[in-house]
Amino acid sequence: MSDFEIRTLATAEHRAASNLLRETVHMPPSDDAEWVYAARYYQPGGALGAFDPELVGTARSFDAELTVPGGARRPTVGVTSVGVRADRTRRGVLRALMTAQLEDFAARGVVFANLLASEAGIYGRFGYGLATRCRTYSLDPRRARLRPDAPVGGELELLDLDRALEVCPGVYDGLEHRPGMMSRPDVLWRLYEMQLRRHTTPAKAVVHHGPGGPDGFAIYHVDGAMAHPWTTTLEVSDLFAGSATAFAGLWRFLLGIDLVDRIAAESRPLDDPIELLLTDHRSGKVDGIADEHWLRLVDVGEALSAREYGHADPVVVEVTDLLLPGNSGAYLVTPDGAGRTNRPAGLRMDVTTLAMVYLGTWRPSALADAGRIEVLDPAAPAAADLLFGTRVAAWSGSYF
Repeated sequence: MSDFEIRTLATAEHRAASNLLRETVHMPPSDDAEWVYAARYYQPGGALGAFDPELVGTARSFDAELTVPGGARRPTVGVTSVGVRADRTRRGVLRALMTAQLEDFAARGVVFANLLASEAGIYGRFGYGLATRCRTYSLDPRRARLRPDAPVGGELELLDLDRALEVCPGVYDGLEHRPGMMSRPDVLWRLYEMQLRRHTTPAKAVVHHGPGGPDGFAIYHVDGAMAHPWTTTLEVSDLFAGSATAFAGLWRFLLGIDLVDRIAAESRPLDDPIELLLTDHRSGKVDGIADEHWLRLVDVGEALSAREYGHADPVVVEVTDLLLPGNSGAYLVTPDGAGRTNRPAGLRMDVTTLAMVYLGTWRPSALADAGRIEVLDPAAPAAADLLFGTRVAAWSGSYF
């Protein structure tokens, strides 16, 4: 391992860290106009640098809250902008950065960390497990129509981008969050603003107003409108609905927009019910299923005690955590809650695999069949499937 220093970056060092990160993903440095926006989504004190002696690696984070099964919210951090200069990779820089981050999170009482991974093989060794998945689908607006019995009600309001950035954060905060959804601090909305302003065509939002006020929104832009021959795609970058009526109303509006050849919705929940609303479900297609958020349980005991469980016989889960050894030990999981125990384990797994199980995305029995969970009690996998299962698919819908 090289002799390098890991420390928190000063504000004046953020641009150098940003440019280093952009270099690692083969992008040019930010110009002055872009940096005006990019500088705003650095949380003070949230960026780390590795120096050898100049800056050779960086990682950034911001504070938020994560919703767990049952609706409780606990402190989380979003980890992003992780990169190591090409001539310093595979020398321990990434491990030092990730370890320093986790130790800081644990010292601050953070329960979770989550990230979106550029490559699937990187973060499992640091205790992050693939915890939510998403699908991308597209619709042909000339064929896609909502069924006559689809929910109807409420009012719709069309907003330009400036107004949307004022209104949508409050609507998002007021919605019931499914497991895996995060709160969105200002730094996230600033990131989205920068990305939305990059489009050559204007981004807009439509807000659904139900009986109790705003209960859903969609943010979108139309791509291809400036090229000839015109083949336009309406890109839905954000869509959240607090009720079945809001979901149907937002899609009824989007499908009715003129001069659109295709509608694409990225990073949607696996159980998004769009097909069930259509008179012809073949007017839409799934373009792909992909990873979404990778979750790290920074405080395993607090994470397990925070969530709700299904009805099944209790299971003792033995967890190993090499980076945060205080998490290692046995935990009794019951329909009434979870906590540490001295009872013998029925299942044994590392903290990475526990993160995959935690939000209900992966069944413990499937992970056991794949060799990722050691089964010490033959009845434990089936019981754990019921205990950790959820009514709706875990999903975040927030990218960073």
